[in-house]
Amino acid sequence: MRIRLLGTGGADGVPGLFSNDEVSRYARANGGKDIRTRAAALVDGVLKIDLPPETAMQVVRDGVDPRDWTGLVFTHSHEDHCAVSEIQYALYPFVSADNLPFTIFANHAVYAIIKDRYPEWPMELIQTKSFESYKHGPFTITPVEANHIEGEDCHNLIVDRDGKRFLYATDTGIWSQATTDFLSSVQLDALIIECTDGFIPSGYSGHLNLESCVQAVELLRSAGSLRSDSQVVTTHHSHSGGARHCDLERAFAPHGIQVGFDGMILEI
Repeated sequence: MRIRLLGTGGADGVPGLFSNDEVSRYARANGGKDIRTRAAALVDGVLKIDLPPETAMQVVRDGVDPRDWTGLVFTHSHEDHCAVSEIQYALYPFVSADNLPFTIFANHAVYAIIKDRYPEWPMELIQTKSFESYKHGPFTITPVEANHIEGEDCHNLIVDRDGKRFLYATDTGIWSQATTDFLSSVQLDALIIECTDGFIPSGYSGHLNLESCVQAVELLRSAGSLRSDSQVVTTHHSHSGGARHCDLERAFAPHGIQVGFDGMILEI
């Protein structure tokens, strides 16, 4: 599988939209890998994960054609992942299509948002639940429960194709015992995991900082879910974590963890 990280930023991106902190100032001045748009990914050019506000810019920047998408999978309802207004541009009158050309997979909260916004629009919308696998073309997708929004079944995603498997774990938080037990029984070729809070813990259990991110990775390594050759890459970095891209690289290098960046491609 070929996984493209279209965005690797937290809720307001890096530099922060209205922020004047040190990381944001550095990103504005230096650009490069320190510019992070809101988190999203694309698998094999056809399976889209999340729909952030920068979607139009991301696909142009990376030469991606959204007309190739066959499925759109949402992880949860926060607006940096679920910019629901973008869906309309795939249908008439913006284009000639009279049916949405891709299937949408969404938890109960996102499902309700889309149904409320587009009650009569012609689309295939499928509700998903943690620990219940489903098929989409050549992919098997298994949502697992993330600890992120109280009362919402937020999802991390295990994606399988042709004997290869990765976990996309953005907005992860500290996993529940049920999720930990489930992941401990799964073999992963790659892990893409959030490190939203960087060097500065926020006190919010719904995100990881550098220390808790490393702990989550080591947990899966000790369980045998991650092999010595399994790739581990970070995403969903916030400027408020106090870490530039180079700072994160130095901190994660001893742990065998790569720091993700916008446009990064993983092959597994």
